[in-house]
Amino acid sequence: MLHATEILDANILIVDDQLPNVLLLQQMLSAVGYTNIHSTTEACRVYGMHKQNQYDLILLDLQMPEMDGFQVMEALKTLDQNSYLPVLVITAQPGHKLRALQAGAKDFISKPFDLIEVQTRIHNMLEVRLLHKKLANYTKQLEQTVFERTKELRESEARFKSFTELSSDWYWEQDAQGTFTRISGPVYEMLGIGEQDSSSKNIEFLPNWNADERAQLDENIAARRPFIDFIYSRSNADGTQQYLQVSGEPIFDTYSRFTGYRGIGMDITKQMQRN
Repeated sequence: MLHATEILDANILIVDDQLPNVLLLQQMLSAVGYTNIHSTTEACRVYGMHKQNQYDLILLDLQMPEMDGFQVMEALKTLDQNSYLPVLVITAQPGHKLRALQAGAKDFISKPFDLIEVQTRIHNMLEVRLLHKKLANYTKQLEQTVFERTKELRESEARFKSFTELSSDWYWEQDAQGTFTRISGPVYEMLGIGEQDSSSKNIEFLPNWNADERAQLDENIAARRPFIDFIYSRSNADGTQQYLQVSGEPIFDTYSRFTGYRGIGMDITKQMQRN
């Protein structure tokens, strides 16, 4: 919504080669409270004035010497092909009205001027114009907010990745079928699988894992439960024991559908051997 003062403070330009018409329009607008009114009797100046001041409304006479209103509108279009052209044409020729609208004008005022018509058409056009500007500004602010939030999210993800890499030996993500979709660190080596197996939907771990511990971990995953610092072990070929500690959490989308797991892990063999 717009406040009445926003419309009355709008930036208006009157363009007419006849000074009495300019003065009459200025008087009509000032009488109802418009405060920011500018004018010129030279059509060739309109392009530069609008480029500098970005008027909310241009009251443009169509019949002027040297450069008519249609030529002015064509020049204004080159400022920005996608911009809103805030032109309300002034004409005494009924046949020019349709042509003016097709050329880009948003409305028209007939000569001789009718006070109520002039005030109504100007007020309505300014209301549309200012709402259009508000929407454009809101869209820009929204885009900037999204950009800033996206930047913050990426920075947060980078910090999280750095933290997980510093605090663990590996980071992993799996989809709903158990396929590794993202890893950081020696995941394959730790799990005793080859990299060529990572695309398999059902990865077969080597048989030297502790069966009971593996079963307990698989039970947690099947139940979509998180697990913290879960320790499991395996027997190496040289007869030594290797201990791994892993934490993971299930991932759900915005519709609460399970999409996989993610977590961190580390080799804690040395710590276990010291205990």
